[in-house]
Amino acid sequence: MSNSELKNSKCRIIVDAMGGDFAPRNAVIGAIQAFNEIKNFELFLIGKEKEILDVISSAGLSFNKENIINADQVIEMGDIPTAAIKSKPDSSIVMGNKLVREGKADAFVGAGNTGAMMAAATLFMGRIPGVGRPTIGTLMPNSAGVCTVFDVGASVDSKPKHLLEYAIMGTIYTREMYGIKNPSVGILSVGEEDTKGNEVSLSAFDLIKKTNLNFKGNVEGNDILKGTVNVVVCDGFTGNIVLKFGEGVLSLLKVKFKEFAGKGLINKLKIGLVKSAMKEILKDFDYETHGGAPLLGVNGISIIGHGRSSELAIKYMVLKANEMYHKDLIKKFEHDIKEFSN
Repeated sequence: MSNSELKNSKCRIIVDAMGGDFAPRNAVIGAIQAFNEIKNFELFLIGKEKEILDVISSAGLSFNKENIINADQVIEMGDIPTAAIKSKPDSSIVMGNKLVREGKADAFVGAGNTGAMMAAATLFMGRIPGVGRPTIGTLMPNSAGVCTVFDVGASVDSKPKHLLEYAIMGTIYTREMYGIKNPSVGILSVGEEDTKGNEVSLSAFDLIKKTNLNFKGNVEGNDILKGTVNVVVCDGFTGNIVLKFGEGVLSLLKVKFKEFAGKGLINKLKIGLVKSAMKEILKDFDYETHGGAPLLGVNGISIIGHGRSSELAIKYMVLKANEMYHKDLIKKFEHDIKEFSN
């Protein structure tokens, strides 16, 4: 299929209706909201059919019943991912990823068990040729524009070659999804000097600097918030800590604002005066509109959301999957990974 044919065809997106703390309601409503907004893709809902239909009915929505795929089993948040994939072959996560592998769908979107989502995508979709380890990334709020971080939890450890792969795929993703012509790349380390870092980061430094990527060397943790570079690469252990710390900042700010307002009427009035401005400023910290986290390196589109994903968060996850499809990211990953591997 040519690029033009691909971009003009409809993306077939499967949404896990049973994924998330508020499933199936948020998943079903959010997915249908995305479909009703643009209608240029095919939407399928997978999960317990009766529960899906109940949500559609209670919410007063309309949806083609033929696009509901019944899956009797559910992988719960507390399940051990690899064990659950084996013991629950009729679960929405397993069945959905298999349909992508079989070419019956192009993307799988879910806010369920993160480990199971990643494991199932890797096992059933398979890896893009040349990718040793898929990576999950996210957009981080910063003061300069766009800063994405890879890896934020797909793997707890990484080899130098994997960091190179993260840099390549992170560059393509950031360029295509955020319109950055030549994204700058940095390795997260304990100092900006070339000699700083551990064995993995130092070896990755040597690998990445030999490429034609826009490599800026080492960056430190505060550079993420400064937006010093557009793409930051690190192992998943470090990246996940950075991600969870960042998520905690917004919660802390909300608590502090509430505490301040509770100290008296004057303080409450002060908060009231700047409330709208604060809401606008802090929206960059809101995960709901970020469209979930893409799992890059698998041979299909996989978008993973927070377990607490709202209807709005699900909607943006679906829209992101559709955008990735029409920008032909899987082919672009495959091409560039192959090029840099030679």
